[in-house]
Amino acid sequence: MTRYLYEKDLRPMKYTILTSTKHDETVREIARHLDTTDAKLRRVMIRRLDMSLLENLQVRWEMGQRHADGNDLVAGELGCELFTRFIPLVDPGTMQSIYNETKAMMRDGSPADEALARGKARVREAILS
Repeated sequence: MTRYLYEKDLRPMKYTILTSTKHDETVREIARHLDTTDAKLRRVMIRRLDMSLLENLQVRWEMGQRHADGNDLVAGELGCELFTRFIPLVDPGTMQSIYNETKAMMRDGSPADEALARGKARVREAILS
């Protein structure tokens, strides 16, 4: 019986991509941004992202940092476009919910730092779950 490439387990190849020098640096930067370990982030990326996204991870990260979220400081701090459009690790609906709740907390009088910290924690939870 013939086995096609798409039927094979691609996790070893994905892991090889993510542990190459430039990709490893990028994974570590993203993990620092999310305040999580690089091993946990690698596991999520291997599970959720396809090979082409992984191969272009460094460029997507750099472009996302430059062009994501425009002038919206809250969206930028949470990584709304960064983690939904450039590196799609969070469902857009989930991210929109986190963004709305963070903005509501700030509007209701919570300190901006506390609201953003809670929002970032929810983004991290959404990515790692």
